[in-house]
Amino acid sequence: MAFYVYILASKRNGTLYIGMTDNLLKRVWQHREGIMPGFTRDYGVKYLVWYEVHEMRESTLVRERRMKKWNRAWKLELIEKDNPEWHDLAEGLTP
Repeated sequence: MAFYVYILASKRNGTLYIGMTDNLLKRVWQHREGIMPGFTRDYGVKYLVWYEVHEMRESTLVRERRMKKWNRAWKLELIEKDNPEWHDLAEGLTP
């Protein structure tokens, strides 16, 4: 089983959200559809701009918690290192 830490954005250089899941496609769909109330629905944060895969739930949780404490510049640098054009990476994912 795979686990994911991910960053969603409202637009390029827009509002960011960091989360974790064991089903990235489903979770991104939930964000896009606004199924669950909260931050991402309130701020229109629905584009997958970065993610990484982990083998263990514990390491994923630790990584997510650490990243949530990062300053914005570090988060932007991480996104732009692997996705400089801020493409929506969900479009390339397959089940």
